[in-house]
Amino acid sequence: MSIAKGAAAEQTAADFLVAQRLKIVARNWRCRLGEIDLIADDRGTLVFVEVRKRSDPRFGDAAASITPAKQAKLIATAQLYLSTLPRVPPCRFDAVLIDGNGAPRWLKHIIEQ
Repeated sequence: MSIAKGAAAEQTAADFLVAQRLKIVARNWRCRLGEIDLIADDRGTLVFVEVRKRSDPRFGDAAASITPAKQAKLIATAQLYLSTLPRVPPCRFDAVLIDGNGAPRWLKHIIEQ
């Protein structure tokens, strides 16, 4: 996926989450371990959001692309982000999935810790 399409998918996801009353805290937070697409506040819970868009269903849906290796990278990256905070709030990992030109789907708690 091109950078422009990825940015558009992330903007769609951010707009969707804001409409669900989440507050976007950070976008594309990067460190040496990886990147978190969106970090949001859901009424006091810090939410690490992976945004996935799949245009072609031949390679599986967007959810299928969040592999165990990707999950491990998200966890490590989130831990590094949390180390920058003065206190660790309740946290969870969510995904916003966009298949084709469909509406975003929000999956909560995609990684159980």
